[in-house]
Amino acid sequence: MTQQFNPKIWPQTTTSENGVIKIGGCSLSALAQQFGTPAFILDETDFKARAQSWFNALQIHFGENAGVVYYAAKAFISKEIAKWVEQAGLGLDVCTGGELAVAQAAGFPAARIEMHGNNKSESEIVAAIDYRVETIVLDSLQEIERVARIAHQKAVVQKVLLRLTPGVEAHTHEAISTAHEDVKFGFSIASGAAWDAVLAVKKHESLSLQGFHAHIGSQIFASDAYATSAERLIEMLAKYQAQFGEALPELDLGGGYGIAYVDSDDPLSAEDAIAQLSIAVKDACKRHGVKIPKISIEPGRAIVGPAMVTLYEVGTTKDVKLEDGSSRWYVSVDGGMSDNLRTALYDAQYSVSLVNRDSAAPLRASRLVGKHCETGDIVIKDVNLPSDIVPGDLLATPATGAYGRSMASNYNHMTRPPVVVVSNKTARTIIRRETSADLLALEVEEAPIGISAEIPAIGRGIGIGIEGVE
Repeated sequence: MTQQFNPKIWPQTTTSENGVIKIGGCSLSALAQQFGTPAFILDETDFKARAQSWFNALQIHFGENAGVVYYAAKAFISKEIAKWVEQAGLGLDVCTGGELAVAQAAGFPAARIEMHGNNKSESEIVAAIDYRVETIVLDSLQEIERVARIAHQKAVVQKVLLRLTPGVEAHTHEAISTAHEDVKFGFSIASGAAWDAVLAVKKHESLSLQGFHAHIGSQIFASDAYATSAERLIEMLAKYQAQFGEALPELDLGGGYGIAYVDSDDPLSAEDAIAQLSIAVKDACKRHGVKIPKISIEPGRAIVGPAMVTLYEVGTTKDVKLEDGSSRWYVSVDGGMSDNLRTALYDAQYSVSLVNRDSAAPLRASRLVGKHCETGDIVIKDVNLPSDIVPGDLLATPATGAYGRSMASNYNHMTRPPVVVVSNKTARTIIRRETSADLLALEVEEAPIGISAEIPAIGRGIGIGIEGVE
């Protein structure tokens, strides 16, 4: 029997014959034998096609007003991914010194990098300015002063955007909704904080305000929230133009475009998302009497999410009798919340398939769980699985490219899985599997040292150590 795979959920090159699933022409069973499990399997063809679709859509619908498609590194980043992003003509959105260090190691052009973050450390700002990062997105009044001071010390005029909170209620999980009023990100338009931030930036000759930024959340399927956000930011552009007699040239409308995790999910394609955004932006600019600025966006999940699957081996199965007399079958795999935290964090939903063989067995109500010492270590809470699954079978959960490896942990001293790229019947590791030796290498034995004085807070660069900065 040949399984059917929803192309919105599984990588584009996924095929199945007699129950054996292949991605990039590589059998998942063979990949498990070669690289072990759990493992993240990344379809190079799929990733590059999705990156190209967002680039093309922005160019087609905004033309000369097309800014940059910034790939959101927080979804998943590595040196190889950064190289693919650069080759596709995209920019890179980083939000920590660690993500910036990956970009630097990959030789990513600074002119196509923007730096986010609501609490950038001194060392991170220094690293960004030293690398000549094109744009820093400012998120607080203290940060305005901090970036201005460091840029002045280095005799640099730093391009900046202000992150604004447009007061949009995106229809998504509260933990990943970022543009309503009670949130840690940005400057509220409604409260007047956004305009105060504009005036604060204008005081500094070392800062060059280029425009505004907003990110309304993640895993969003509807376009209306983006239209509302664009309207409110463009209204701010009009206010700025009226006050200062000049137009700001850029508007970054963020990312958050959703993907399909289960069959009922119906995400916007890149083409549809940007076509609808283009209409909203052009209409708003016309209403407010401002020239259309350069429009940038920040897809991350929408590019890498569907391009990756997580491959597991079943370790145990257990039939659990419930209080109402029914039963639930627990199927335990060799990973779990250390490689996919999203179910525990957001009650996220996923799909799963048996990938090493065919099965005609009846389905039964199941719960797919991990091996961690935690009741909440659940991969999929409720799923129907073939009733003949046994230890040694292989299962794959698709659409794990975003916030799987990037949020992976060493809980229970589990080693993080490798990332294996597949393409044209070949496979290669771009991030190796961790070992117990890697974890033990972090431990040190040293004599106590006396602490006689407090280190001054300003300039000590709390939060990240970057070679050559601290």
